[in-house]
Amino acid sequence: MFGIGFAELAVIAFVAVLVLGPDKLPDLARQAARLVRQVRAMANNARDELRDELGPEFADLELSDLDPRKIITKQIQEALDDLDAEEATAKAPKPLMAGERPPYDDEAT
Repeated sequence: MFGIGFAELAVIAFVAVLVLGPDKLPDLARQAARLVRQVRAMANNARDELRDELGPEFADLELSDLDPRKIITKQIQEALDDLDAEEATAKAPKPLMAGERPPYDDEAT
């Protein structure tokens, strides 16, 4: 979490106990938990309002979908899928029969 390992977290907790004291620490932990819940609720509310405003075609919208890197990756993947579909449906020229002359275009040269 945020690049903090267990050892760093233990040092932070130890310093917090020394600075704040063991009697104030539970109250501060409760306040921090309440703040995290409120921020999470506000983020979920903002996401839901955005979905409502955009309409039913964006009902499955996630905020992480608005990341420009993901949008570009999705567009490139769709383009590659379209190319694959076109290649699959393209007709390959039929092989020439024995003694058959290949087509020749006088205007091509």
